[in-house]
Amino acid sequence: MRAIVLAGGRGSRLRPYTVVLPKPLIPIGDRPVLDIVVRQLRRAGFERLTVATGYLAELIEAFFGDGSSYGVAIDYFRESHPLGTVGSLALIDELDEPFLVMNGDVLTDLDYGQLMTDHAAGGAIATIATARREIEVSLGVLHFEDEQDNTRLTGYDEKPRIDYEASMGIYCFSPRVIEHIERGEHLDFPDLILRLIAAGETVRAWRSNDYWLDIGRHEDYEQAQEEFERVRHRLLPDDSPT
Repeated sequence: MRAIVLAGGRGSRLRPYTVVLPKPLIPIGDRPVLDIVVRQLRRAGFERLTVATGYLAELIEAFFGDGSSYGVAIDYFRESHPLGTVGSLALIDELDEPFLVMNGDVLTDLDYGQLMTDHAAGGAIATIATARREIEVSLGVLHFEDEQDNTRLTGYDEKPRIDYEASMGIYCFSPRVIEHIERGEHLDFPDLILRLIAAGETVRAWRSNDYWLDIGRHEDYEQAQEEFERVRHRLLPDDSPT
């Protein structure tokens, strides 16, 4: 199995940490987050990882090398200019079998191998790992009758909670997805998914109840630091602190 790990972003929301380190090398406990991801993918049976780099690429490549110290083959695709979250896929060689794509700053204990198996069995061109989330609106929310009388209230919710399904930043693709990406174009994941749907392709969700934290903001990073030792046995069951 092969995985493409996206590690080229600037991590602007995590400044000043990312001024000197690319976001995937930001430490969680005693390990960089991408180190955790690489160990998880190897344990799940992935044999080859391609890390798509950009910002401070040299540091990532120097840290992980060819992957021999992890027991998995690691190679790199370095973007010469920003291509968005999925634009680089059209330029990466040998994507001729179903493959996994994920952000390099995700903490989760989902079963990557099962996700790949279910994607292959589902017949979709893309499968998105999703998690259920809830947000609380901190204000009173008003409901109105209709456009004919848009000042007449029909309801009032004080601090309502809204449920939604969020992308976990982990996706499986079938090889033909490359046909929908032009070489060298800047393309982000939401735009690709909308393009696939418009073309009549099947895109499925893979719902997860596993631990998941996207480390995109300072508060996410602080939460990861607080929770890491508590969930370490789930994230790295074969590992012990060094």
